[in-house]
Amino acid sequence: MKNKIVLSCLCVIFASSYTKIKAQKMSKNIPTPIAKIIPKTLEKHAAKRVDNYFWLNDRENPEVIDYLNQENTYYDAMTADTKGFQKELYEEMKSRIKEDDQSVPYLYNGYYYITRFETGKDYPIYSRKKETLDAAEEILFNCNEMAVGHSYFQLGGLSVSLDNKYVSFGMDTVGRRIYTIQIKNLETGEILSDKIENATGSSVWANDNKTIFYTKQDEVTLRSDKVFKHKLGTSAVDDVLVFNEKDDTFNVSVGKEKSKKYIVIGSGSTLTTEYRILNADTPDGEFVVFQPRVRGLEYSISHFGDSFYIMTNKDKATNFKLMKTPENATKKENWKDVIAHRKDVLLEDIEIFSNYLVVEERSNGLNHIRIMPWSGQGEYYLPFGSETYSAYTTTNVDFDTDILRYSYQSLATPSSVIDFNMKTKEKEVKKEQQVLGGQFDKNNYIEERVWATATDGTKVPISMIYRKGLKKDGNNPLLLYAYGSYGVTMDTYFSSTRLSILDRGFVFAIAHIRGGEDLGRQWYEDGKLLKKKNTFTDFIDCSKFLISEKYTSPKHLYAEGGSAGGLLMGAVVNMAPELYNGVIAQVPFVDVITTMLDDTIPLTTGEYDEWGNPNVKKYYDYMLSYSPYDNVKAQNYPNMYVSTGLHDSQVQYWEPAKWVAKLRTQKTNDTVLYLNTNMDAGHGGASGRFEALKELAKEYTFLLDLEQIKK
Repeated sequence: MKNKIVLSCLCVIFASSYTKIKAQKMSKNIPTPIAKIIPKTLEKHAAKRVDNYFWLNDRENPEVIDYLNQENTYYDAMTADTKGFQKELYEEMKSRIKEDDQSVPYLYNGYYYITRFETGKDYPIYSRKKETLDAAEEILFNCNEMAVGHSYFQLGGLSVSLDNKYVSFGMDTVGRRIYTIQIKNLETGEILSDKIENATGSSVWANDNKTIFYTKQDEVTLRSDKVFKHKLGTSAVDDVLVFNEKDDTFNVSVGKEKSKKYIVIGSGSTLTTEYRILNADTPDGEFVVFQPRVRGLEYSISHFGDSFYIMTNKDKATNFKLMKTPENATKKENWKDVIAHRKDVLLEDIEIFSNYLVVEERSNGLNHIRIMPWSGQGEYYLPFGSETYSAYTTTNVDFDTDILRYSYQSLATPSSVIDFNMKTKEKEVKKEQQVLGGQFDKNNYIEERVWATATDGTKVPISMIYRKGLKKDGNNPLLLYAYGSYGVTMDTYFSSTRLSILDRGFVFAIAHIRGGEDLGRQWYEDGKLLKKKNTFTDFIDCSKFLISEKYTSPKHLYAEGGSAGGLLMGAVVNMAPELYNGVIAQVPFVDVITTMLDDTIPLTTGEYDEWGNPNVKKYYDYMLSYSPYDNVKAQNYPNMYVSTGLHDSQVQYWEPAKWVAKLRTQKTNDTVLYLNTNMDAGHGGASGRFEALKELAKEYTFLLDLEQIKK
């Protein structure tokens, strides 16, 4: 039910400037952390760089830990007057979330599986019920109990054996995405002695119910490079290596087809994929290569009946096409077209059912779900009326059903899980995200999609949401978010926590910049390698557009991005700092050259096809021209809040630490600069359902404090 209660007067107060607040903070005489300078000369291609903070690249050095703690202390002291407001925001965001919540059950192999949360608890409870939802609940894992004594806890990779007797699972208690795999007997509740260290966490059962396949990672680079076979009840030291990926630009994974007939090893880089298959009934057999790798050939496979369906870019199908091949003739010369390539439609995914093929597509920046009966008669698209929505298929584990489960949401519409009958076209909303508190009404908000013109004439979409009654007078605070790398599409999504800034007068916008796949595969190709700067200039041009259209102004414009989106933040504050009053950079990838030259750092070699290999001079020169750390210079910078995690496995903590240290010595104005390091977490931040809200409260407080907005 949509709540009809409208929020009372917001009483939003805008201050004339931030100068007074800044003066008050500085009058506390809080010492600014200054990292010591130890020059290190780095040479490549006869070019020299001097890195004054290279020494921070050693988390075992007590002086490094001391510096990070100094930065945390500085942040705490400088924001001491906002701690009460942070707590208020935390409680406000938490109050909108239904604590005693659960997922929509799904039926798999005779059991309904459910993930639920209990009031006051941070972690999920995984359970199942046999055959009917009225059956007694069987708790698989209570993560609240398992997390006791750990400052970080993550459970993942749950995989149940075909006989429903065992479940394998991975556990990470550091935050570095290094898991220990164990096995639980679901009949007795016993955790078996089998223990597999240094794994990725995921595993899959063969059909004999006593063999699992799993992936391990290199201990230094954390690249997933090996697939092992483990027999129930044996020591991990006796596990058999079944595949070793020796190309350090590839990562491996292992899974099982929906048909349960094949175990599949996937090996992939940015541009190339390769699969190996093994009949799940014969786990001691040999994996067979589906189609040998060919540089530039990407494909994925789905088994159904006596065939495999293949999504691929074969034959220069830039936006991918769907092909089919007999299961006993899998090489590419046997592949036949099912859905031809289309220049204006990106093929994103498929779901196979006995009577239907369901296709997920994207055109003009919007995703679509296409229902195609195998009979060839009466295909259609699910109708979606908005331009700021996202819709995608979710858990569909059975072939023999007419029911498609999908999810729908928009910037103003809470997420729903929907069961759609593909035969009768009837739909049932199984669950709609609840927003507690009695104040949310989607009709109080306006959603828009507008198009900015980039420097080279390209039209870039921007999705926005704001409260009704907005005046385009340039005085609105606006938070512009983007990612723009790896072909990741930044779909619009609903967020109950975002209401805390929307209801205080903020506009929230997503810039769908090049480097993502929002407008098709070419959109990605035009924002990577030697075209990477398009990502940054697109974001800047979107910012200028929003200013010119008077949605906001440089005094009220804020930017946010994380990881590779943090690289984006680092680039734009070097290139156009005058456009922004504040910037949030989460776990930012900012020391591009040093990281990409160090093949011992996790993910480096696998990303040469994304950023370029700086061992090749043309890529070195291009990367050096935009690397945020290398391009910090003496100029004014916006107010900045930078966050990281000490155990981050993807963007090492020292990148933002070095960046902030250098910014402190170079920036020529007195804007605030914060580095906040979570000493217990990794790339994803704090674990626990509500701990992450505390980090979000810090970010929102940073924004609202700059705007001097109170509710």
